[in-house]
Amino acid sequence: MDAAVAPEPAADTGLPSWLPWPLRQPRSVLATVGTAWVLTFFPALALGWLVNHFLPAVAQPQLGDHSWPMFFMLDGFAPLVESLIMAGVLSLLLRLVPPVPAILLSSLGWGVAHSLEALGWGLVIWWPFLIFSTLYVAWRPRGFWVAVLVAAAAHAAHNLIPSLLYVLYR
Repeated sequence: MDAAVAPEPAADTGLPSWLPWPLRQPRSVLATVGTAWVLTFFPALALGWLVNHFLPAVAQPQLGDHSWPMFFMLDGFAPLVESLIMAGVLSLLLRLVPPVPAILLSSLGWGVAHSLEALGWGLVIWWPFLIFSTLYVAWRPRGFWVAVLVAAAAHAAHNLIPSLLYVLYR
């Protein structure tokens, strides 16, 4: 009879144990990106509805033309570039503070940065960036580029449906 093999312990990332394992343990890219999509897309929709319902006069982002190059910007270029910037900021923050405060500061910074374009955007975007920042911290022990690409993939998954709708429904 084969003895049961215990799974290899995940790297201690300093993330809270109450988070779903795909957000805190760098084991499966597919499980991580899928979980991140569920935990970013639907809450962002709810936050967007709340902002529009309670603050209807708040500025919303103006993204430009409804073209396929814009789709690439929203679903390819922006997730990669923003993940690289996020990685740099988080790498610095992690030298100064533990992972949870670093993640919170990162998401707050992204909310502020997007608010400079449109306040309504910043009020919604902090939540997805909380998840993207968590993914970077969780996957960083597997390597800088791995962590950046996992965060970027989750970001691109989050942007996919809105980007497609933006291009297809002018």
